[in-house]
Amino acid sequence: MDVIDALKRRISTRAFLDTPVSETEIRELLDAARWSASGGNLQPWQVHVVAGEARQRVIDAVQKKLSTDPFTNESAFPVYPESLWEPYRSRRFQVGEDMYELLGVPREDKGARLAHLMANYEFFGAPVGVFFSIDERMNPNQWAHLGMFMMSFCLAAESKRLATCMQEAWTLHAGTVAKTLRIEKPQIVYCGLALGHADTSAKVNQLRTRRAEVDEFASFEGF
Repeated sequence: MDVIDALKRRISTRAFLDTPVSETEIRELLDAARWSASGGNLQPWQVHVVAGEARQRVIDAVQKKLSTDPFTNESAFPVYPESLWEPYRSRRFQVGEDMYELLGVPREDKGARLAHLMANYEFFGAPVGVFFSIDERMNPNQWAHLGMFMMSFCLAAESKRLATCMQEAWTLHAGTVAKTLRIEKPQIVYCGLALGHADTSAKVNQLRTRRAEVDEFASFEGF
């Protein structure tokens, strides 16, 4: 699989099989992703991989937090800007509507929609969870480098026919995750990622998000 094929194949997988992924396989992905671009070669990323009992500890800790204190946002920053503007507001709204239409969940069925959202906190059934952290003293440039590293990891996974879902949902409970995994300041948890083998029979994995055409976001001069 070449890079362009991997980019076009990759989706946010939201239903996984329980087929294990070995530490050796994950190390191979990280060994490839570590060559991701990094300004000044700072390599500002830290990675925390959980499986088995460690994965369950994180799930249990966040479930407990949700049951006792569901509304406290533990993120160091808002996931989205306040009063999101166009065209970004419509794009965010559309992906949700497309997903729930595919699943046959009407807008008024708040319970079913909430249940699907809560599946984030079980990694959508994936056997491996990955958390990414960064030193809170870093600036936006280094956050961009972290994002490039994460995408490199996902493309490496895709090349091995492994599925991924980047999960900013975990950001809301970053403090609980950090405490459970003993991630200490100045490191802060950015987000999580589900890793495993896709359940190809699951309807939700048929979702392909709509993307803007090149001429909507790019300009060309001098050609």
